Amino acid sequence: QVRLTESGGGLVAAGDSLRLSCVGFGRTFSNDAMGWFRQSPGKELEFVAAISWDGGMTEYTDSAKGRFTISRDNSKNMVKLQIDNLQPEDTALYSCAAGRTVYRLTQTRTEYWGQGTQVTVSS
Repeated sequence: QVRLTESGGGLVAAGDSLRLSCVGFGRTFSNDAMGWFRQSPGKELEFVAAISWDGGMTEYTDSAKGRFTISRDNSKNMVKLQIDNLQPEDTALYSCAAGRTVYRLTQTRTEYWGQGTQVTVSS
């Protein structure tokens, strides 16, 4: 089966950093744009970041700029999200997704979704 599997979440203190990983199975994603989304209870799904198939283009939601860095390693069929200086408002389930283009991902137009990894930030 084609799937995306996230890892790297956890319970951390404000100011800490995390690196989330997403690995694809069942197919290669080297020709796909990849993105990260998050959702917390009672809130809407939020686009966080996206990266083009070759890593040459990235996009971030305004709230993620400066502290979030998306990257990918196509040799490992992997996309990562580095989060620095975590804050309580970053608490959410973080999911990765594949799409045709970065723009489509910013519009939540996706082809595949992962199950997510939970990030919880204490104050």
